Amino acid sequence: MDGTQGRDKGDRPMTWLQKNQKVFWMILLLNVAASTLSHAQSRFVTTRGKDVISPDGKPLLLKGIGLGNWLLPEGYMFKFDTANSPRLINTVINQLVGEDEGRQFWKAYHENYITDEDIKFIKQSGFNSVRIPFNYRLFVTDSMPSKLEGEGYRLLDNVVSWCKKENLFVVLDMHGAPGGQTGDNIDDSWGYPFLFESAESQQLTVEIWRKIAERYRDEPTVIGYDLLNEPIAPFFDVATLNPKLEPLYRKIAAGIREVDRNHLLFLEGGEWDTNFNVFGPPFDNKLVYTFHTYWVDVNKDAIEEYLDFREEHNVPVWMGESGENTNEWIASFRTLLEQNNVGWSFWPYKKLNATSSVASINLPEYWDMIVAFANGPRKTFEDVRKTRPPKEKAQKALLDYLEAMKFANCRVNSEYVKALGLK
Repeated sequence: MDGTQGRDKGDRPMTWLQKNQKVFWMILLLNVAASTLSHAQSRFVTTRGKDVISPDGKPLLLKGIGLGNWLLPEGYMFKFDTANSPRLINTVINQLVGEDEGRQFWKAYHENYITDEDIKFIKQSGFNSVRIPFNYRLFVTDSMPSKLEGEGYRLLDNVVSWCKKENLFVVLDMHGAPGGQTGDNIDDSWGYPFLFESAESQQLTVEIWRKIAERYRDEPTVIGYDLLNEPIAPFFDVATLNPKLEPLYRKIAAGIREVDRNHLLFLEGGEWDTNFNVFGPPFDNKLVYTFHTYWVDVNKDAIEEYLDFREEHNVPVWMGESGENTNEWIASFRTLLEQNNVGWSFWPYKKLNATSSVASINLPEYWDMIVAFANGPRKTFEDVRKTRPPKEKAQKALLDYLEAMKFANCRVNSEYVKALGLK
């Protein structure tokens, strides 16, 4: 032995780096990967304790508006009484002009009701977010088995791209779920929340959300998914149905988290989204609990239950829907929410001939005939024949309505916007 073993050619002791090059490079790569992941996650809105946190790390108070009546029409926004769900409204249109023209009407309706001009105006008015309600039927085929295809994906892509351009955050809201989560007109169901009793409908709900989440998992403009709008109307057996709500949320969340861990999950309470007793402790680290409140006396008691829940579980709460009231009430309730650090999204952005919305669509000529027909007797074919207005007048009313709904032709309710504390 000459005593040179363990030394390099220069007869110097080997350094730690020379002896552990593989370990060094592995540590370096892991640090780079961790830094990259941290940077990617900072692009997204997240939560920290009771706050929603913007990508810059600061608390974000959401000030939004709901794009109601676009991807899930509601009869009252057409001035219809009994034809109050999408299927029933569609029946009226088909009875007026036939299925072929009816399909053309809805295609133009989806293209005209919300456009980039609406989104630009919403941003300029001072809102920082929009809530987009949609009907699941726009995302699946009628075939058996159903396929996850439909114009809903393209329509969402369009509005998300417009919002991205305007730096406006988006919450996607399943307003109508397979089987029906509410059991009333607002979910386009068959009069009962069959979703909670149908494994098939639940699985389809999970699959639609998983596909939507996969589509937007890398898009920071979308801040989260409002899983089910106003589940379980109070006139059903809530004692039986309410305990089924959170387990379904967990199931939907698990499907989303398979493809997307970046976005928030918004959970609504039972009974028109008023009852938080349906919830246990938070089961995900990016949950926002959302409540809806209409026509209440404006005082802290109206929201105390939700504030208490926020304190107990150290989670954000969000007022996801309110409105349909006077400007004075809107201003008062909005102020109450902000005083208690609760973000909001009022309802709706646009509807026909109204003051309780941001934008109002002017009444088209002959629309009174459409309303009279929709609200009149249509139980038999004889009823339809007797009460249907002349086709040419119905066609003109519908075409004028499609033109009137464009933002350039709408009336802005400036006092309503001021009531929201905006421009």
